[in-house]
Amino acid sequence: MRQDAFFIGWSRALPPPLARLLALVAAGLLGGAVVLALLLGATADDPAGPDPQPPAEGPARVEGVLRALPYPMIVTDEGRTVLLFGEGKHGASPAGVGQRVVVAGYRFGRGSIGSIALDAAPEALGPAAASTVLPMGRWRITGEVCDGKCAAGAMRPGTGLAHRACAVLCLEGGLPPVLVPTAPVAGHRYLLLANAAGGPITPEVLRLTGLRATFEGRVERIGDLLVLRVEAVR
Repeated sequence: MRQDAFFIGWSRALPPPLARLLALVAAGLLGGAVVLALLLGATADDPAGPDPQPPAEGPARVEGVLRALPYPMIVTDEGRTVLLFGEGKHGASPAGVGQRVVVAGYRFGRGSIGSIALDAAPEALGPAAASTVLPMGRWRITGEVCDGKCAAGAMRPGTGLAHRACAVLCLEGGLPPVLVPTAPVAGHRYLLLANAAGGPITPEVLRLTGLRATFEGRVERIGDLLVLRVEAVR
């Protein structure tokens, strides 16, 4: 006489056929979640768009003129601007501002932003002429405030509400804020943010991290990086 397995509510053991079925369903759901996560990560929109000359990633040494404002950066002889970061979620405070220096660290970038996470203090090579700042007029730009390290390639995605908590910690640690505009500005999809005087951004703007807002102010070019001096926010 054939006996079919059935579920007993008070029993701690499942019938073997049902246990195998549940194991297969659980494995399928777990595998499907992993595949879905990989697909979503691979197809996530890159706000920088295609870059014809993406910055090389990996250990690097860069020589150029060190600037402190609005945030630490190197401007190379080729006109490339490289933002400088400290370890983890901390900004850099390098000595030798206004001098020609060599910096070493891990280089990464996205779109028009190149950056280096410093391994050590810059090596001073001597005095240098100030890098050229090119005024580009007054603009009104709508976009999202992000931290310059993750948005520049340290994380993906490095923008959006999903990244807001991380971005807030990065900016509170002194990392430079960037604006990701809804449309390119003079061919650029990132702008470094500064206050109206050209110094670090104000706390009022930092409170908009991860949110979309409209900014008004003067835009200037330092090397190949655009800087927006924020005068008003709407």
